[in-house]
Amino acid sequence: MTLHRLQFRAMGSDMLAVVESESAPSLLAQVPAWFEEWEQVLSRFRFDSELTRLNQIHDQPVQVSDTLWDVFQAAREAEQRTSGLVTPTVLDAIIEAGYDRPFDVLPDQTKPKSARVSGTFQPLTAIAVDPSARTITLPQGLGLDFGGVAKGWAAHQAMKRLQAEGPALMDAGGDIAVSGPRTDGSPWQIGVANPFHADQEIETLYLNQCGVATSGKNRRRWKQGDRLQHHIINPLTRQPAETNVLTATVIAPTVMEAEAAAKTAVILGSQYGLAWIECDSILAGLFVLEDRQVLYSERMEEYL
Repeated sequence: MTLHRLQFRAMGSDMLAVVESESAPSLLAQVPAWFEEWEQVLSRFRFDSELTRLNQIHDQPVQVSDTLWDVFQAAREAEQRTSGLVTPTVLDAIIEAGYDRPFDVLPDQTKPKSARVSGTFQPLTAIAVDPSARTITLPQGLGLDFGGVAKGWAAHQAMKRLQAEGPALMDAGGDIAVSGPRTDGSPWQIGVANPFHADQEIETLYLNQCGVATSGKNRRRWKQGDRLQHHIINPLTRQPAETNVLTATVIAPTVMEAEAAAKTAVILGSQYGLAWIECDSILAGLFVLEDRQVLYSERMEEYL
């Protein structure tokens, strides 16, 4: 069996799709088109995307596509699993922090806004939905940014489609969905990057059917005035999270669960983040701290 790979760029990230099969899988060439279709629905940076149009309409129901509805439901599940720490309702806060355009064109230095974000956290339960009509009603002053939830969902969807042609892996900018073991029964080997040395890996993970995600404040950051900012917003403070966790890598049954858990661990910091991971039997985690310490949850041993 041969590993067939396709690398491309989408959703502001490097993508890698892999299928193991005897002959070249016909679906592999279609993966970039799938991501383009999903990005046209879910991107907050495209002026004509479905999400942008939804964010411009308040206090009236808007019927949405199956894709946007499914990602909205995935976001609700993430919010519930993380007690509100991972939520798409932080759009205004992340724009206020300076992340107001695609990171590829975001300057290293942005100007401070005239006023800081005020107000309190609004959960997704503040949004009226009608499942039978598939409508979403945003209240005034609230917008959505699906961010990592959208990438995790897209990775999962692509993996599910690709596995029809053989064991498959989809890496969407660090959000990785694995269909199951390779043809010979062996696990996939996934390297955990060293955030201090781009050409080195801290560990190698051995994975079968699961999801793995890495979240961190080292990849998407910039200066706003004299303040170093990053894209992981703590909804309780409505500011970039103040944390000693540089990166968190989490393994879970699905990549959507892994992505939400990794972001939660970053927001909570090493002490509470590790305790939170340990309390959930479906999770395993590895943290790299700002002081270069590496912390492991007990269940991470199963994957090393």
